[in-house]
Amino acid sequence: MSEPHDPENRTQRLPTVEPEGDGGVLAMEQSASGSSYEPAAAPDRSGGRAGRFWAQRRVPAVLVAVVVLGGAGILLYDIVAVRAGRPAMQWRRTVADDLASRHLDDVWVLAGSAVAAALGLWLLLLALTPGLRALLPMRRDHAGVRAGLDRKAAAMALRDRAAEVAGVQSVRVKMKRRKATVRALSHFRELDDIRADLDTVLGRAVRDLGLARQPGLSVRVRRPAKKG
Repeated sequence: MSEPHDPENRTQRLPTVEPEGDGGVLAMEQSASGSSYEPAAAPDRSGGRAGRFWAQRRVPAVLVAVVVLGGAGILLYDIVAVRAGRPAMQWRRTVADDLASRHLDDVWVLAGSAVAAALGLWLLLLALTPGLRALLPMRRDHAGVRAGLDRKAAAMALRDRAAEVAGVQSVRVKMKRRKATVRALSHFRELDDIRADLDTVLGRAVRDLGLARQPGLSVRVRRPAKKG
C-alpha cells in the first residue's frame, strides 16, 4: 500500500540494512523531517483593532530640531546684523558667491541635492512607518487596553515549549512578525513523530501567546552531525 503524498512534509529516508546473524537490525535513520504551514484566521475580538505600535522617534526628532533651529538662528542673526549696518558673515558671502558661480550640472551641486533628497526621504519614511518591529501587538480583548510582546520573549517561550517534547536535544527559534522558524536536533525517536509532536505543541503555544496576528510556523527536525 502506498503512503499518501504530503507536499508540506519534506522527509528524506535512507535505506535499511539488515545484517546476517543474530545481530539484530541496523537501521540508517532519516536525516530530517520538516513542515510549514500558515495559521488559521484569528476570531474577531470586541476590543478593537490591534495595530502595530508607533515609535516616538525621539533621536531623529531631536537631531532635526537642533539642525533647523541652529541654522535658522544663525541666519536670522546675520540678517539682523546686515539690517543694522554691519557686514554679512564671511561664510554667507562665500556660500552666496560659490552658488552664484556654479552650474546646476556641477558635481557638488548634484551631490548636495542627492544628500538633501535622501535625508528628506528618510524623514518621510520615519514619519509614515510605525517602527518598533521587535514588538508584536497582542489581541485586544478589552477596549482601551493595548499590549505587546517582544519578539525575543515570544521566541524564548516557543523554545521552552519545544524543549519539553521527548526526543528533542536542542532547539533554535527565530521569531519574525509573520512567521516563527523552529530548528530542532533530536537524539532519539523517529523524526516524523517528534516533528508531529512539535507541530501540536508549538501550534498550541502560538495560540497561547495571544498575538493579534498569529504567525505561521515552520518546523524542521534533524539528527545532529556525526563527529569524525
